[in-house]
Amino acid sequence: MILAAAVGTAILLAIVLSINWFPTHASTQINRTSTLYDVLLIASVPIFVIVETVVVFCVWRFRMRPGEELKDGPPIHGNTRLEVVWTVIPALLMFGLAGYAYTVLRANEANKSGAMTVQVTTRQFAFEFTYPHQDGKTVISPILYLPKGKPVVFKIRSYDVVHSFFVPNFAEKIDAVPGITTTLRVTPNRIGTYPAECTELCGPGHSFMRAAVQVMTPSAFQAWLSRQPNNGPPPIGAPPSGVSAASSKGPAKTSKPTAAAGKAVFTSAAGCSTCHTLAAAGATGTIGPNLDQRLRSDCAKPASKRIRGPTLEQCIHAAITRPYAYIPSGFHAGIMPADFAKRLTSAQIAALVKFLSSAAK
Repeated sequence: MILAAAVGTAILLAIVLSINWFPTHASTQINRTSTLYDVLLIASVPIFVIVETVVVFCVWRFRMRPGEELKDGPPIHGNTRLEVVWTVIPALLMFGLAGYAYTVLRANEANKSGAMTVQVTTRQFAFEFTYPHQDGKTVISPILYLPKGKPVVFKIRSYDVVHSFFVPNFAEKIDAVPGITTTLRVTPNRIGTYPAECTELCGPGHSFMRAAVQVMTPSAFQAWLSRQPNNGPPPIGAPPSGVSAASSKGPAKTSKPTAAAGKAVFTSAAGCSTCHTLAAAGATGTIGPNLDQRLRSDCAKPASKRIRGPTLEQCIHAAITRPYAYIPSGFHAGIMPADFAKRLTSAQIAALVKFLSSAAK
């Protein structure tokens, strides 16, 4: 049995380690991740083979023979030493592998001095890449150009729904979530052209949401950068109404809030449409209260019967900035962010109140 397990382990290890589980390595992060994967295979294959060998041996050796259908199995007390061994060894192995995986994660996410910032903007169904303050200008491109060997910090945001930014050859991926900016760090180390893709189902055009990633020499990257115009037009078109292309917080500050700008806040910067249903915004979220109902059953009541404020606008403003002052039946604290007063500008909140008050009438 021991010989069979040893032979099986050797054969299976040779097979799994000969397979290219990852695409062409194009970053320092994928090198570490690939090595981690090989270590996990080396640790798990022998365990798998030993367990299966014991199972097969027991099925054969202790199988029921003809005439033994009514016999009980032999009473076995158990072996405490063996039980301790097969508990302690897997526990030590698990802690060792988890510790190694943690060091790989920390190394992949570590800040690097001199890193270049690239803003990744996502929208149904395209990527847009912005290079702020490069050579004294801001460059916008539909293709991601990166210099080899230069650490890059990606600042990722979404104009509409949840997307995901993934470059398989970097082995790094993170979601783009409306209303927040997520961060990803990569150091490309291989010249070539690679695909970037969205890996979150974001709508009917999801499968077409791709972009090219071009890793080039530092000198070629600087030459490309010098040829680009300053603040060129966004390649995926103008931002949604009321959304500023230069700000991850969404609507530009205006002296007079509009319902259109408020709708843009509702569907993008604040991310309200992911949790609430509201026909005026085309939102069908079910995590939070249905606003088509709440706006008319609470804030649209006569002033004497409103729970949150004396006017319709004040009622809505309170619901946004102090959501847990009154919690509707069937819901509880912790669902809706309580810090919109800090996350959104006063202009954004005013526009949002304008939009919701118009939807309540």
